[in-house]
Amino acid sequence: MVNAKVFKDEVKKLIENIYETQAGNIDETAKIMSEAIKKGGVIHIYGSGHSVGLGIDITDRPGCLVPIHIMEMTDFVYYGGVSVEEFTDKVNIFERRPGMAEKLFNLYDLNENDVFVVISNSGINGIVIDVAALAKERGHKVIIITSMTHTLAEASRHPSGKKLYEYGDVVIDNCGPHGDALLETGSIEKVTAVSSIANNVIAHSMALKIVENLTNDGYPLPVLTGDEAHDAAVRKQYEGRI
Repeated sequence: MVNAKVFKDEVKKLIENIYETQAGNIDETAKIMSEAIKKGGVIHIYGSGHSVGLGIDITDRPGCLVPIHIMEMTDFVYYGGVSVEEFTDKVNIFERRPGMAEKLFNLYDLNENDVFVVISNSGINGIVIDVAALAKERGHKVIIITSMTHTLAEASRHPSGKKLYEYGDVVIDNCGPHGDALLETGSIEKVTAVSSIANNVIAHSMALKIVENLTNDGYPLPVLTGDEAHDAAVRKQYEGRI
């Protein structure tokens, strides 16, 4: 029977599996990010669909690291001069147009020390693969967060035939099931998609390890505290980049 207790128990198993199998990858990711921050780099996060929630959950509130920037397709409207009508065209779908990854990169102030985190549960669709491939091509470290169970069960939809995880310097498996929904209903349906929960656990674990690394290295923590003067000063260091 599907109920809240079953969901709680299964989510606990999922989180335990992440910590048991992905701790090394999370630590390696945090090491890369810590070194980038110490060199003045920014961590750029790009996620498709619900995956953007990973970046939202670890930015812009007390306790969060400041040098984290969310790359969003809506930035084309806010900063790129693209009209709402063009952006929402359902025939010539905006994000599927050629060269969109490069155009997205051109909206931002990037430098050589920046790190890219690209998230997709399936890891088979065009724009996320284009973003990871371009970051890799430009010499940036690339971190991939995906469901390996899901991505290995599907064919790539990218013209290259490649999947997202193939571009990762580090690949973190969110340990979620194929299709994302976790619980069987006894019929054809499954319910309770869990990638957002898994991704947020991974995100906060990475952030915590970064804080630990920077503290051990004696580097001032670029973390929001809720104090207006402090937070304004930290944000000033990354003005125009986040």
